[in-house]
Amino acid sequence: MAGRLGRPTCKFGKQAGRGTRTRLASLALAFATLTTAEAVAQIYRAPRTATGQPDLEGIWTNASLTRLERSPAFATVDVPEAQARAFEQGHSGQPPIRDDVGQADTEWWELGETLARIDGQARASWVVEPTDGLLPLTEAGIRGRASLPSGDDGPESRWPTERCLGAIGSPAGPPMLNGPYNSNYQIIQTPEHVAIVVEMNHDVRIIRLADKRIPPASVRYWMGVSIGRWEGETLVVETTNMHPAEAARGGPAVGFLYTSQAATVVERFTRIGPREIRYEFTALDPQTFSRPWRAEMVFLPSKGPLYEFACHEGNYSMSGVLAGARRQEADARAAKPALR
Repeated sequence: MAGRLGRPTCKFGKQAGRGTRTRLASLALAFATLTTAEAVAQIYRAPRTATGQPDLEGIWTNASLTRLERSPAFATVDVPEAQARAFEQGHSGQPPIRDDVGQADTEWWELGETLARIDGQARASWVVEPTDGLLPLTEAGIRGRASLPSGDDGPESRWPTERCLGAIGSPAGPPMLNGPYNSNYQIIQTPEHVAIVVEMNHDVRIIRLADKRIPPASVRYWMGVSIGRWEGETLVVETTNMHPAEAARGGPAVGFLYTSQAATVVERFTRIGPREIRYEFTALDPQTFSRPWRAEMVFLPSKGPLYEFACHEGNYSMSGVLAGARRQEADARAAKPALR
């Protein structure tokens, strides 16, 4: 099914103690205090909404060939312009996918055509701290990222994306990563909330500005509980209580991300020019990462509008996957010699 001139609208598919959480949040904010976005924001003053907030509203996209972590194709996070252009010209426009059913030939991809440029510099990864552009995984983090959903026993053992419970990759976040297609967002502001409508899987993320209540760690939500506040030109959002089914996210287009249920993500949205939002986030998860890590991304205007994302109504692909597994099992049983 397609939504926009061939664009697909479907694919087949803690909280630690309160004191610990507060210390982690404080560390995250200190970690991201003197960022480039804030330095630029001191020069650029965003237009204001009717209630005086910096205006982030509009339709934006983070589509890009830049990945979460630095690819071995690049020696550094900052890519020389000549190398960046050669990479862009030689890119297939498709993510690295395992394909034995014609997916590479039949699917429509919208990765973007270029690496992201931040302050005019091409970037090989969103991760900028550590400076090698790689996630600082602990041993537990390495094991967690390797334990991706798999199995054909039933729908519960498959990826949530195949069950239309979540988007492919992590476009809704947090963190909000680019994906293989439908990397479009609409931001809507009120005095008490910021809503981010995500085209991929029609998610709507609600950031609370007035209501600061956080439920117990046992209560988990898709996209977590996001509490925001304004710090000058920047919307700062702290998210906890993420659903355990979102622990493993990402995909071949942008890379894989794994976080434990103890994770806290602190995001910063800053309008740094008429046509750019600087999006930064810091991830704190001592179970998964040996240190906090920080990433930067750009959101650029998208013409829009957003289109319906109709995720294979009826789960036909899911039933096909499971039926195929049952057939393979039956064939294997039939191939065994009869016992005497």
